Amino acid sequence: MRRLGALFRPSYAQKLSLVATVPLIAAVAAIAVLVAIQSRALAEREIKALETQLIEAKKAELRNYVTQARNGFYFIYGNAAPDDQEARDQVAQILSAMIYGSEGFFFVYDYDGTNLVSPRQTDRINQNWTGLRDSEGTPIVDEIIRIARSGAGYHSYLWPKPSTGEEARMITYVTSFPSWRWAVGTGVFIDDVLATVASARADVEARVQQTFLYIGLITFAALLIVFTTGMALNIRERRLADAKLKKLTQRVLDAQEEERGRVARELHDGISQLLVGVRYALDTARRKLDRQDPTAADPLGKGIETLGEAISEVRRISRDLRPGVLDDLGLGPALKALTEDFRLRTGMTTDFQTVVFRNRLDGEAKIALYRIAQEALTNIERHANASHVKIDLRGHKKGATLRIEDNGRGLPDSHSGPMMGLGLRNMQERVEQLEGEFRVDSPRAGTGTIIEVSVPLSHLLSPESEKASTQKVPA
Repeated sequence: MRRLGALFRPSYAQKLSLVATVPLIAAVAAIAVLVAIQSRALAEREIKALETQLIEAKKAELRNYVTQARNGFYFIYGNAAPDDQEARDQVAQILSAMIYGSEGFFFVYDYDGTNLVSPRQTDRINQNWTGLRDSEGTPIVDEIIRIARSGAGYHSYLWPKPSTGEEARMITYVTSFPSWRWAVGTGVFIDDVLATVASARADVEARVQQTFLYIGLITFAALLIVFTTGMALNIRERRLADAKLKKLTQRVLDAQEEERGRVARELHDGISQLLVGVRYALDTARRKLDRQDPTAADPLGKGIETLGEAISEVRRISRDLRPGVLDDLGLGPALKALTEDFRLRTGMTTDFQTVVFRNRLDGEAKIALYRIAQEALTNIERHANASHVKIDLRGHKKGATLRIEDNGRGLPDSHSGPMMGLGLRNMQERVEQLEGEFRVDSPRAGTGTIIEVSVPLSHLLSPESEKASTQKVPA
């Protein structure tokens, strides 16, 4: 069994090939499906637009036919009485003669459903077609009469083509002669439009299948290259490991350079400008002293004040990089100093409480809890609109717990669960690295927010380590 397991155990090159090919296959499959869906959706929109455009052109053509025909004999209709049969016959004769193309004609129905004019299908004349429906069940004559009674409009249905006798889709435009109770209209078959649309859809489907074929060929070629490369790697793990280590080292150096750049920018934008101000004030004071100007003390005082600001800025930058009180006195005093600075900066009332449990937290847990408190106070200052903040730190038999509570506006629903903000996610990730518990609670809007972090007992130093720690750091 051991030999069999060793036989089927994949080599490093095979593992590398699998790692490279499985995501590639999944990505290509997802791209292919997405391309097909998007292509079909885009093509369908374009085809729908084309179909609508062609049908609207047909409708405009029909309306123009009816308008021209009506204008041609309106002088007869307009001057005739409602019961003038001679005028009716004359108009019906004119409409019967108005045929166009190979299929076009005008039709007339009275409001009772009797056909009066049908030049290409004369067998329908003088017959009542009330209740007539096409093969799909669409009412024809009744709907034509309803449209005429309402004024004018379009109707679509299946109708036998005069040239072949086979049903085809037809669009008609109907208007009315209300004094004669006539529904007059003409229609055009749109099978050419439907054929154009069907051809376009077939072309799209063919192109999608062709795209799938191209993607498949490209994927096969890529997989072939990946497998060939994987088999050629063989015993190059050390070189690959060295290359990865080199890249990792470079990343560390890049991160250091990025942090140095950030500090340099803060020094340039903050400290440098303040020191330039100090130099300017001192230079002004020196010139005034040279002139024995009695106001020389004013720029000197301004320079001293600006120098104090520079010192405070240096301390802030140093504290942000690594709070010295955290290493010197421990987490409790560091959080107390952080809370006091927050109170002085924001004007909010603060309440810091802690239960002395000695300096037993390891370095990773101390810096994590400090950064979480720092992030929480920053969020409260920027977003909470609070007036009071309470911070509680205590140790217990299960570990240590940090609780931060404010009386601000609370969190909206979108900040809970996977939709929480960036600051809360950073806190949660720090706690997850400690294998601790992270809880955010905002009972209801306007009642504040509670952040509670628990660190497991594994991050508390043992008594032996505690003795060594207390020799360096006060309790």
